[in-house]
Amino acid sequence: MKISDKPLEILLVEDNKGDIGLITEFFSDPKVITNLHIVEDGEEAIRFLCGKDQFLGSLLPDIIILDWNLPKQDGSEVLREIKENNNIKNIPVIILTTSSAEKDMIRAYDLHANAYLVKPINCDEFMTVIKSIKSFWFKTVTLPPKYSY
Repeated sequence: MKISDKPLEILLVEDNKGDIGLITEFFSDPKVITNLHIVEDGEEAIRFLCGKDQFLGSLLPDIIILDWNLPKQDGSEVLREIKENNNIKNIPVIILTTSSAEKDMIRAYDLHANAYLVKPINCDEFMTVIKSIKSFWFKTVTLPPKYSY
């Protein structure tokens, strides 16, 4: 799926309020219509993706931006559950994390992450990374079709 009149559904799994604010601000651009759904821990992410509890009836995201270091259930556990679930395994997952540890990168790609991006500390560089996600994943890539729960 490329940019169309239909909003792109994005699931942001992030527990850092500052990062949530920056990402939310960036995705409010009227040129690309998006619905940004935000959950702040791994367990909540899985409930969202499976349409459980308060997320009953939620649309599946076109793309998932997943922090690696999360409370309750970390990014590796969330990614593993996503890729083992036939209903959601084709949703692209971008790891966006402060961890530049090689073991984390290897683990993420072993679990079939679609990209691994390290969050820069500098705000301008952080926005450049977010802009690259938007440019590549929303303008260049053809996203897989979504399936229902």
